[in-house]
Amino acid sequence: MRSISVLGATGSVGESAFDLVMRAGGPERFRTIALTGGANVARLAQMARALRAEIAVTAWPQCLAELRAALAGSGIEAAAGPRAVAEAAARPADWTLSAIVGAAGLPPGLEVLNRGGTLALANKETLVAAGPLVMSRARETGARILPVDSEHSAIFQALQGEDLESVEHVTITASGGAFRDWPLERLAQASVAEASRHPNWDMGQRITIDSASMFNKALEVIEAHEFFGLGVERLRVLVHPQSIIHAMVTHRDGGSIAHLGAPDMRHAIGYALNWPARAPLPVPALDLAALGSLTFAQPDEARWPALRLAREAIEAGGAAGAVLNAAKEQALDDFIAGRIRFTDMAPAVEHALALAAREAGFGQSPRDLAEVLHWDGFARRAAAQWQGAA
Repeated sequence: MRSISVLGATGSVGESAFDLVMRAGGPERFRTIALTGGANVARLAQMARALRAEIAVTAWPQCLAELRAALAGSGIEAAAGPRAVAEAAARPADWTLSAIVGAAGLPPGLEVLNRGGTLALANKETLVAAGPLVMSRARETGARILPVDSEHSAIFQALQGEDLESVEHVTITASGGAFRDWPLERLAQASVAEASRHPNWDMGQRITIDSASMFNKALEVIEAHEFFGLGVERLRVLVHPQSIIHAMVTHRDGGSIAHLGAPDMRHAIGYALNWPARAPLPVPALDLAALGSLTFAQPDEARWPALRLAREAIEAGGAAGAVLNAAKEQALDDFIAGRIRFTDMAPAVEHALALAAREAGFGQSPRDLAEVLHWDGFARRAAAQWQGAA
């Protein structure tokens, strides 16, 4: 029986993974080692009971008593706190999904790699903040990383059997998010509620707002650079409102291979869960005649400056990815809390990058988790101070 763990089980990606696992046989087919989540301990306990998990962990220490009560009589171990999440990830499992949102996903992801496991990676911040460290650790331990972001899964699938040297460029598509059709002058007044409504995807609030600002796509560009080893000159972004083509690989002979599918995360999760085989999934096949047409446009970087910042971070190298990621998280926190406007997020990130570039060691890639966390803390402080400096 195959053993699995799901980190971030109660988020949107974790819920999709739970749905797939239960449809595929649940505890009769999979031995669930660990499930982790946040404050929604009632749902975490419900999932753990359904999958007969060995341990359930909430990242919030204050929720431990509630989790223990919810699991009473089940025989399932309960734990709490970031260290407990990392320790759960270190438990041997054949396949581990990292669906934790933000930089918090890096420490448990590294634990999976340290034990040479298979890491199905939906947490893009892991590669953005520590790409060289993560990829080198995987090589050292023989661990395997399977991309679960829909765009990176699409690239991974399109490259099967292909020579990366023959690739002219890779195009990652973007829906454009909630504000793709808004007048530029209106963006400064955008509310958190408006930014939290995605036209195509059903996702959590933070990633939905990141889609509206295109910071989500900026992180995906950096992630593609780190995972596939593609230079910035071979990475492109194209606005595609229908979210049907997730990525496209263009070869030097002029041919392009595109991956098409419904905007449903269960495809990418299911592909990683069953890799290298393909298994039936509860995702409808496309009806191209019903779709009628697909449209595309070049992204306007006046509307989405995050894309420029991603390119600059790739070119800078060193700690730039860790700084961009952490500054983006701080700016997003500040926007949600009402401390800055929607259009202030990119300038706050740019401010943090500019300050970090003056610091000793910025040009060197972080060599371990401690160095990543150093730059993470620096970037958050710098981004939080931006509104006073502006």
